[in-house]
Amino acid sequence: MKPALFGSALAIGLGAASLQAAAQDRPQFTVYAPDYFASSWGPGPKIQEGFEAICECDLVFVTGDVLPRILLEGEGTRADAVIGLNTDVMARARASGLFAPHGQDTSDLTMPVEWDDEVFLPFNWSQVAFVYDENRLDEAPTSFEALLDAPDDLSIIIQDPRAAVSGLALLLWVKAIYGDAAGEAWERLAPKVLTVTQGWSEAYGMFTDGEADMVLSFTSSPAYHIMAENETNYHAAIFDEGHYLYVETAARIGGSIKPELGKQFMEYILSDDFQSMIAEANWSFPAKLDEAEWPDVFRELPQPERTIHLSEREAESLRQPALNEWLTALSR
Repeated sequence: MKPALFGSALAIGLGAASLQAAAQDRPQFTVYAPDYFASSWGPGPKIQEGFEAICECDLVFVTGDVLPRILLEGEGTRADAVIGLNTDVMARARASGLFAPHGQDTSDLTMPVEWDDEVFLPFNWSQVAFVYDENRLDEAPTSFEALLDAPDDLSIIIQDPRAAVSGLALLLWVKAIYGDAAGEAWERLAPKVLTVTQGWSEAYGMFTDGEADMVLSFTSSPAYHIMAENETNYHAAIFDEGHYLYVETAARIGGSIKPELGKQFMEYILSDDFQSMIAEANWSFPAKLDEAEWPDVFRELPQPERTIHLSEREAESLRQPALNEWLTALSR
């Protein structure tokens, strides 16, 4: 080998070794997230790219059922932060004592309700709704009462509230509307329930395959069909009684050895970069983005006149009674 070529090769080799060493020196920031969040079609990959560009770290998503995992691991958890906990499980999450304040100003969030929680930071929201295909169902019910009065051959797919947070949201929606009469409401709805799935994806897939007239989903769900598939036949049935608010949050782990990265991640969640990804990656409304900055399709989606919101304490206190009513009605 000629000296000049040897010198060039040596420089290249040393440069590659330096880059590898630098990469190895980057701290790993671990975030527990639901499966959908970090999937190729979810917001995770874009968020990973965006945060890594500013944090000088490697963001790693560990997917699965976030709350049971974090409670099982306790203080020995590998997580530095979690994302995807919704308001209906916040009370159980908070009781663990594992989480630290997010440290962000939430006074100018753009959600239907005010938010002043110091631990759980919202990143998006929607409202629970039944979605239908106008090519299959000519007239959708315009109230929950009309849904209960519909013929029993109307077929609906819902999610199990013991396994899916969307199913739990439905229980609390029914309980908030009907109170002590919620059990009777479930008895009227039960004959229309075609099946109960373990998760949202399975339910929605069956619906889009034409197996049912309606599926439990969200008011923002039709945006996906319009923007990603150029299909305008899917709609959320808007009910006179109002719709249950579904807010997803993030939180940092108090025992993490990388608290500065945790604070930086919380700050990134409310940044324009993060928030601008939400609508077209998570198909929800961003928690801190003016409506004028939403995609046109989201601004044009029908919105309920009333938003039903339970505090975490209310949601937790109603959870077991509502579940008992549901189990009784669907077992008959």
